[in-house]
Amino acid sequence: MSSQGLPETTAYVKVNRHSWQKGIIEGEVSAGPFDWYFKWRFRQRKTLSIQPSQGRALIQEPLGRFLEKWDYKLEPGGDYSFTIRAKF
Repeated sequence: MSSQGLPETTAYVKVNRHSWQKGIIEGEVSAGPFDWYFKWRFRQRKTLSIQPSQGRALIQEPLGRFLEKWDYKLEPGGDYSFTIRAKF
């Protein structure tokens, strides 16, 4: 738990594909017992698709914020993580 007593879960992101020309980042994200595949279309109204749908509501907003903040620094093959203020 954090110093404020809020629950935390670490989400792990792996970037599989990144295309500046097409404006797409594809990869995998896992948090707690869940694993998803995502596609971030940063040139098309910042569209984020996540599969499968199970648990998607838990990760969609925090992953979207992470991608918006770091999209230009993410590299294919890179492993990244961020903290979510929730227990999965």
